[in-house]
Amino acid sequence: MKITIFGTGYVGLVTGACLADVGHDVLCMDVDQGKIEKLKNGQIPIYEPGLDNIVKHTVESGRLSFTTDTEEAVRHGTLQFIAVGTPPDEDGSADLQYVTAVARSIGEYMEDYKVVVDKSTVPVGTGDKVRTAVRAQLDRRGLELDFDVVSNPEFLKEGAAINDFMKPDRIVVGTDSERAAELLREVYYPFNRSHDRMIFMDLRSAELTKYAANSMLATKISFMNEIANLAERLGADIEAVRRGIGSDPRIGYHFIYPGCGYGGSCFPKDVQALARTASDCGYEARLLNAVESVNYAQKHVLFDKISHYFGGDLNGKVVALWGLAFKPNTDDMREASSRTLMEDLWKAGARVQAFDPEAMEETQRIYGDQEGLTLCGTKEQALKGADVLAICTEWKEFRSPDFESIAATIREPVVFDGRNLYEPEMLDRYGLIYYAIGRGRTQFHSESTQIIGG
Repeated sequence: MKITIFGTGYVGLVTGACLADVGHDVLCMDVDQGKIEKLKNGQIPIYEPGLDNIVKHTVESGRLSFTTDTEEAVRHGTLQFIAVGTPPDEDGSADLQYVTAVARSIGEYMEDYKVVVDKSTVPVGTGDKVRTAVRAQLDRRGLELDFDVVSNPEFLKEGAAINDFMKPDRIVVGTDSERAAELLREVYYPFNRSHDRMIFMDLRSAELTKYAANSMLATKISFMNEIANLAERLGADIEAVRRGIGSDPRIGYHFIYPGCGYGGSCFPKDVQALARTASDCGYEARLLNAVESVNYAQKHVLFDKISHYFGGDLNGKVVALWGLAFKPNTDDMREASSRTLMEDLWKAGARVQAFDPEAMEETQRIYGDQEGLTLCGTKEQALKGADVLAICTEWKEFRSPDFESIAATIREPVVFDGRNLYEPEMLDRYGLIYYAIGRGRTQFHSESTQIIGG
């Protein structure tokens, strides 16, 4: 099938590459000339394991191509996927200017039947706005052409997006058109062979499904962080609690790991956008507002622990920071907890020596020549001359470090772990004081055992 993808960001590029990989003829369009030239030359603008290989061989095979020509893009595909950004507006609502701009372009250049597929995460009712925008352009041109608008939300985890697309848990399609439904069945047939993963529903329900899914997962994270903060004050160990509740199949182990707050491109903005949607229709989404509030506070927990350890005086202190991306296997730093920690430390007069396996260039892009930030080539280099170590991202290479070397290198034998990577007893054997999230009874030290609150 001939398919057009508008947007070569995370969702658009993964979608286009995977669809081309199974044999479809895919044209990806973006207004960023520089990005398109890089893609044509095999340079991938994001880090996603396996994506570079798929793009390379699908481009070489001729099944995946790139353009900045809007007219060419519209005329290429019967299916027109909109996968552009929907950043949060000042009031927390999703900014739909890029989505509606694509819809107008489709209406301006289409010459035959099209299926306009909303792949971007958009508020309930966006499909109606897209339909109106396309129709307005057709009316302006004096044309009566058939088209359908479909909601087909993505459920891709950064760092595992290729596997998620190739082996989806579900494929949600919102449409009342059987013609469009049949075309979507054909598009997704290669991913749907072992059993039927396609779930058809009305367009508005599909739009709400995406927000509801991400908000549910964010709620689980904030709930566990709330319980972790309580565990610290009660002298309980949240890791034991996690195992105790996760063994209940009604709860499960997914997304119940406490930490220093969630980030990324989805959870923060989607919770805000759904809460704003609720407010716009006269409903107060108290739980969603609480989820966001808990997460905001949780991102400051590591700083609070570091500040407490130094008696509130961080001026001139140097913190080694392992992990800058919001999660492993990505270079994405949008809403990352590391950013909150670094900015809090800088305000308090501290310096940061940071390392991340993939997000160094992104950190440089965001902070430039920020005074008080040194980007280091290795995790060991970040420790040299540092007073303490803090961890914000659970990269695999941080899971089994040389604790003896850590204790010998940093000035104060203290580790502040925002992802609960280690067992406190192990660090105690190396003479390291360990502050984690929600491990109230496990602040081990050779001379005393302390309970440190958040």
